[in-house]
Amino acid sequence: MFDRVDEALRHALPGRCAFCLGATDGEAPWCASCFAELPWNLPACPCCGEPQYGPVGRVCGACLRQPPAFDRTHAALRYADVVPGLVQRFKFHASPRAGAVLLALLESGLSEADRAWPEAVVPVPLHPRRARQRGFDQAEWLARRLARRLGCPLGHAVRVRDTRSQRGLDRAERRRNLNEAFRVRGALPCRVVLVDDVMTTGGTLDALARACRQAGAEAVEVWVFARTPLDHD
Repeated sequence: MFDRVDEALRHALPGRCAFCLGATDGEAPWCASCFAELPWNLPACPCCGEPQYGPVGRVCGACLRQPPAFDRTHAALRYADVVPGLVQRFKFHASPRAGAVLLALLESGLSEADRAWPEAVVPVPLHPRRARQRGFDQAEWLARRLARRLGCPLGHAVRVRDTRSQRGLDRAERRRNLNEAFRVRGALPCRVVLVDDVMTTGGTLDALARACRQAGAEAVEVWVFARTPLDHD
């Protein structure tokens, strides 16, 4: 089924599942069968979203030892199966169809209380050089649409340092690598949601959360499509 996702994203018609091209049950861009087969991120650490095993998600050891600057993570899916193809088509090919499907999947895991919580939505910014190279800022695309649907303002941050990759770095090195990498424009309200496509080490979001707290945020959550297990970074 999932090996047809690229063709589906190119040719799916209204009322057809984005994964199998079968009929959908309503306005959602998927059928019930494909939706059930997605790699949902359950259970997971409620703080950092790290995938776990067992019946209940508990705060992981890493978060207990060194809590991140954000309070909670909503990561709807695990970065596996069909998810990497969707993310890559959206992120590197600017596919609005893939983006719409991923945004709908993210929203499907939010309760009414979740949706009423944010007072501002802040996308994880690209460094201007990378933004020029790519020509598409996926986090801003997502955050702008999400903020409009939630009825709250879009906050703005800038990446003032083009940091090297976080891969291969331990937690302390990741933190140093991203120290003062972000600056927030203007003051922020109390409750802020940070938006990105995929969370890997969590270091980038931790650094941005620290910048948001310096700008006035008192509570910070992270909302992403998918979470990559730390042993896969």
